[in-house]
Amino acid sequence: MTILQAMFLGLIQGLTEFLPVSSSGHLCILQNLLGLTTAEDNNVLFDVLLHLGTLVSVCLAYRKDIALIWADCLSFVKGVGRPTPGEAKRHPGARVLLIVVLGTLPLFLILPVKDAVEKLYYSTAFVGAMLICTGAMLYVGDRMARGRKGASKMRATDALLIGVCQAVATIPGLSRSGTTITAGMACGLKRSFAVKFSFLLSIPAVLGANLLSLIKALGDGVDLSILSQCILGMLVAMVVGYFAIALLRMLVRKGKFGYFAYYCVAVGLITLIASIFV
Repeated sequence: MTILQAMFLGLIQGLTEFLPVSSSGHLCILQNLLGLTTAEDNNVLFDVLLHLGTLVSVCLAYRKDIALIWADCLSFVKGVGRPTPGEAKRHPGARVLLIVVLGTLPLFLILPVKDAVEKLYYSTAFVGAMLICTGAMLYVGDRMARGRKGASKMRATDALLIGVCQAVATIPGLSRSGTTITAGMACGLKRSFAVKFSFLLSIPAVLGANLLSLIKALGDGVDLSILSQCILGMLVAMVVGYFAIALLRMLVRKGKFGYFAYYCVAVGLITLIASIFV
């Protein structure tokens, strides 16, 4: 793997992990149609570090919310045994943690079929069709009525429904962020909070996936000969990911979420057509 390849893959990871255009779909196109070697083919450690870079991006972008969750959870634990009527209102961060945990639970349903889902990655035509579905979903989501729910009014059923959508979005070609944000808006969440919840929900998901990948990397043996490329790719993914989050938050706030719909449909159609001839 060259330095330029590492930087390019870091760029793709940082952009597509957060923008609602499906990182798995783009990696499939790079591998199956363009013949570009991807992170998984080179070194599992590289894949782990790329995802670690995007994980750091989320933590930086939502550092205040994460700090609030941490502080409120500590405060709540210290106050156990002497609750007050306004306990829940005094610890909004603890409530956010609870709905994130609830939203993460449906991911465990994917574990029994994980290998079958991963095999779909090699069907370029299927990925193209899923990109078109992503585009259609984003188009509809952008035209939904603006919701009014924030963290205090979000229900457990909302979190579980969004979590189920996140689990479904493990299918290659479906955008995780696009699916969960659209689901959040469909549940009546404020657009800004739908984006925030989607990215906070990604933290345990990425951590879990990284842990599984790291175990696999250690089992297969770690190739340290490209460690510098791994670190460079991680840094690029982290920086690009941070600005991708900022861009998405701005576009959703301005009601321009649907712009990505046209891109996904176009890429999906091109991928479908190309899969016939390649």
